Parts: sequence; structure tokens; C-alpha cells
Amino acid sequence: MDDPHYLSGLQLTGRRVVVIGGGTVAQRRLPRLIRAGARVELISPHTTPSVSAMADAGEIVWHQRRYTEGDLAGAWYALACTNDPETNAAVCAEAERERVFCVRADDGDLGSAVTPASGRHGGLLVGVLSGGEPLRSAAVRDSILDALHAGTVEDGRGPQPDDTLPGVALVGGGPGDPDLITVRGRRLLSRADVVVVDRLGPRELLDELAPEVEIVDAAKIPYGRAASQDVINSTLIDRAKAGKFVVRLKGGDPYVFGRGFEEVLACAEAGVPVTMVPGITSAFAVPAVADVPVTHRGVAHEVVVVSGHVAPGHDTSLVDWSLLARMRGTIVLMMGVERLPLFAKALLEGGRPAETPVAIVEDGTMRTQRVLRSTLDTVVADAAAAGVRPPAVIVIGPVAGLPQPGQSS
Repeated sequence: MDDPHYLSGLQLTGRRVVVIGGGTVAQRRLPRLIRAGARVELISPHTTPSVSAMADAGEIVWHQRRYTEGDLAGAWYALACTNDPETNAAVCAEAERERVFCVRADDGDLGSAVTPASGRHGGLLVGVLSGGEPLRSAAVRDSILDALHAGTVEDGRGPQPDDTLPGVALVGGGPGDPDLITVRGRRLLSRADVVVVDRLGPRELLDELAPEVEIVDAAKIPYGRAASQDVINSTLIDRAKAGKFVVRLKGGDPYVFGRGFEEVLACAEAGVPVTMVPGITSAFAVPAVADVPVTHRGVAHEVVVVSGHVAPGHDTSLVDWSLLARMRGTIVLMMGVERLPLFAKALLEGGRPAETPVAIVEDGTMRTQRVLRSTLDTVVADAAAAGVRPPAVIVIGPVAGLPQPGQSS
């Protein structure tokens, strides 16, 4: 049946909102009330740790007691979120008498208001109601937001004088799977005039761009053809100064061995504004999708991410390999496939045990992902036999030898 409710946006900034109950339902509702600027008062003898943290941070006022008649006096809005139907009914009854709109979490039809499935995109607040089918509301909301983020649904917003897009957006595209780019990164990508993309950026997203968007290939293929960093910098600057909105789409996170800060400095020197959008770094995400946690309680209290661009002992190396060898925690080696024999040798000579577990994740998060598990003394031979090729993330340390989910320890 059609939803009978009347959708209306409430201006709650500075206004008293009372939430009865401090459990998981309140935990879900409170962040949006806080973001709306409401003066939230929570009444409950107990709360979840997350709700308690909101009170400790001063985001809400927590009255550590049970609900009593009169608690809604002066409220503009109320939410009955306890696990006791009688208490929720009493709250709604008082709200009715006080003419305060009230959401009843355990039975929405018995309240005078309902909470829509909602989300934000570029200044829009999207809310969906579906006549008491919350899963349907959430599914439709997610579909709408996904379409807005991807640019397949027009958000109707033209250029705004106070919302001029910056010259360059430096966007971390994540480890490779196009679903792992951030929401903000995808939104800015959909508004680009020019996209300067790396080989390791999420390539599938380029197919979603309008035909008139200029794509500049800045592929940096290891130990092969490479676009000069100076050329990349000048491309960003020249296109931005020509009035184009430029997205520099990089794999992983731009500041984790991605030369992102070099590009920011070059733009700043040229007077071109830059928006930085962090990305999910491959250093942690790629091992994670292969069920290799880079830390684990009682196993690793430290993790070091190391670039494999320079060999141990090279004049330009900034890494103390002897110190890494004495570590007991996790080493995540990026771009290390080509020089793996030199890295393994340095660690073994520095004292790392030969039986130290090693995991190599090739093409992490992609359809072609594969994982090689080995030990420090045999990994060079094993990698050669398996034909391991870049891009690959190498994890060295006890975490690489943890039992896999579903595997007996």
C-alpha cells in the first residue's frame, strides 16, 4: 500500500530533542540528530559504549535514569527507542498530549512520526519511506545515492558561485576494485573535465565518464615506459589554468608512495588550488582481502610499510634494513617484486628467522588476484616458480602465517 506519511524536513538546530533508550537503535539515530545540530538529551539507565562516548565528548546530554512523565516538556521532537513496549507507549502517549512528534522504534505505526532511510550527496538530503518496509526504503535510498555518486542520475545542481570546483582534485582510487574508491572521490570524478590517470587507478570507472571528458594516460609502468613526473605536473597545471576541472586519479592513496605530495606542491607553486581526497591504501587493503591482517593481537604490535624502489645498500636508500631485520612485527613491502631477492637476503643476513612467513598478493582486489604463501628463505624461489609479477604487495612477518578463515589452527 502507499505510504501515508507526509515528508517534511525538520530544522532542529539548537532545539531540544529527547531520545528515550540508549541501546543500538539510539546509537543508529543519534549521529544524524547531532549532525543536524539538535540539542539532544538522552534518558536511559544504560547505554552502548558508542552512545556513552557521544556523551563523554559532549555531543549529547545523558540523564542516567529511567524515563519519567514530564521528560518531554519543552521538546520539539522525541524518539522512543527502548526495548520495553510499555515504556515506548508511555513516551508516545506523553508526546501526543504535548503535541511533540514522536518516533516509536519498536512499532512505527504507533508513533506520530517515522524515520526515513536517508543519505546525503552534494548538498542533497535524500529520504525514502515505504509504508513500513524499512529494508525496501534502505534499498531504494542506496540505489539513488549510488546513481548520484556515479553521475548516472543528474543531481540538478548547476555551477554555483560559492561552490566553484577547484583546479585539481587529487583522488585516491583505492587498490583496484572500482567499488573501493571513496564516495567523494567518485563524485568528483563524475564532474571532471579532464582525468589524468595512473595504470593502477580503477580503470573501469573511466567508462562511466561522459564522451567529452579528456583522459590523459599517465601510466607509470615499473621498470618500463613511464610518463615523466614533470610532464604530469605540467599537464595538471596547464589544464587547470585553461579553466578545466582536473581529477588526478591514482591507485591506492596518493600520499603512500604515490608522489601525490609532489603534485600538490607543483600545483601550489603555480597557484592552482588542489582538493585532496584520500584513498584506501593498497598496503593494508590488499593483504586484508587476502585474509592477511597486517596486525593481530598477540602477534604483531608494529607494521612498517616500505618502498621497494631502491635496493638495500644503494646510495639513495633511506631504509635501515638491519633495523627492519631485527623487528618482530610486520613488514609490508610495496613495489618489491623486481628486487625481492635483495630484500630477502638483507633481512636474512640481518637476523630475521628463515622460517618467517611471507605472503605475496598479486593483483589484489581484482578478478585476477592470486596469493602465494611462503617463508623468507624460500620465497624468492617460490615467487620465481609461480611467475609472480607486479603489481603485488608482499607481507613479511608472523601475520602472514596465521590460519585462514575456516582452516584449523
